[in-house]
Amino acid sequence: MKTKDCNKKIKYMFPEYRDLIVQLREEDPHFAKLFEEHSELDKQITQLELDPVNQINSDIELIKRKKLKIKDEIYKILTQTAEAGNLS
Repeated sequence: MKTKDCNKKIKYMFPEYRDLIVQLREEDPHFAKLFEEHSELDKQITQLELDPVNQINSDIELIKRKKLKIKDEIYKILTQTAEAGNLS
């Protein structure tokens, strides 16, 4: 993911964890992969929604659910990491 795109996504997704997201993307390969997958699904959804034929396609809903599941996992990692950092 391009740095510019990444910065834009961080700005809107969990802005309170902006610094932690940057740190985890550099240090945690699993987190970086989740973040990349979320971004790719976001792009897929955008492309599908641009075509009026696809707007009634149930595949979009499946992709959105998958994206939301990944976002939930990202949030879980962020909150657990933040809590662990506060306990130290």
